Amino acid sequence: MDLAKIETALSRTTLFQGLAQEDLSNLAEICFERVYEKSAVIMSEGQAASGFFIVAEGEVKVYKSNSEGKEKILHLCGPGESFAEVVVFYGKPYPASASAIKRTRLLAIPRDRFVALLEKDTSLSLNMLANLSMKLRRFSSQIEDLALREVPARIASHIVFLSDSQGGKSRVTLRTSKAQLANLLGTTPESLSRTLANMVSRGLIALEGRSVELLDLDGLRDLAS
Repeated sequence: MDLAKIETALSRTTLFQGLAQEDLSNLAEICFERVYEKSAVIMSEGQAASGFFIVAEGEVKVYKSNSEGKEKILHLCGPGESFAEVVVFYGKPYPASASAIKRTRLLAIPRDRFVALLEKDTSLSLNMLANLSMKLRRFSSQIEDLALREVPARIASHIVFLSDSQGGKSRVTLRTSKAQLANLLGTTPESLSRTLANMVSRGLIALEGRSVELLDLDGLRDLAS
């Protein structure tokens, strides 16, 4: 990928939206393109952290696993989203693992070179802090959902979140399989399917494959709360 295409990809990310062209050019110069096939491991929990990543194409799951191989998905990241940014400030091994859900192209940003840019550029630092704050807020909501909400409320909350994060769109895409989405939401694929079917019968949503049309946003928000 040439520098112009990297700059374009960077400009479309939540993390770097609004940056001046000069800042994007400086960032593009320190990025490395990496391609991962489906199921390929991108980073492993406990591995020495060299930097963080931006999804240019494809889909990534960030997860924790135990000694028995059981996984708990923490985040699902699609095009324009970043992950593992905490290592920029944390400076320690990766706290979780990540793998490609399908063939994925990433932009890898080395920690040391990115920190050097942060020290020179206030706007870049503010963007980073805003993005991390947004992720912390979403992660806190996810913990609250798992602890306090029933399955229908969790699923409705996730659909509303997808809509809000995509500018209030009335049609969103469930970007991953039902098994992985169920894992993220702390339920089973069967329960997820039943709940979605119930939402359809109530006129809250319409389903077509992984495409979800929000027919009654107020009703979904009520269910989520």
